[in-house]
Amino acid sequence: NEFTVPAPIDHVWAYLLDVERVAPCMPGGELTEIVDDHTWKGKVNMKLGPVSLSFAGTVTMQDRDDAAKRVVLAAKGMEQKGKGAANASVTSWLEQGDGVTNVKMQADIHLTGTVAQLSRGLLPEVSRKLTQEFADCLSRSMEAAEITASESADLAARAAQGRRPRPGHVPGHL
Repeated sequence: NEFTVPAPIDHVWAYLLDVERVAPCMPGGELTEIVDDHTWKGKVNMKLGPVSLSFAGTVTMQDRDDAAKRVVLAAKGMEQKGKGAANASVTSWLEQGDGVTNVKMQADIHLTGTVAQLSRGLLPEVSRKLTQEFADCLSRSMEAAEITASESADLAARAAQGRRPRPGHVPGHL
């Protein structure tokens, strides 16, 4: 799967490595714990046809190459109602486009138990849909962060120009 983000490659790379910002863009995903700087715990709720599934598990960053803008994540999760398990290895990398950044992902997903039978034939379509939802959310989220950063810089510059504290005045005190 792949998608395009209208932002410079270095900006997209830094943003994608900020798990707390990116996790809410995973459809049905929720970050529940930051174990350390390369291990996270979370939940994913998804629907495969008529069946709703809820996985709880761990994601670990196995490899990170800042020069190549490439990261490899390993995810392991158990379906909470005992319908099976999922293991995935996801390699993501960025490529500079013409004024955009191309985000490419290769996922190797192994399902076991009832969930494997339920997903047969549905996984490619579900994967495409989830990737598109993730891409749309990521673009909106990055745009909002850009606007907020720009507005904050403008406000800080105006405050620095316009208001100088009175001598002996401690901000926040009368």
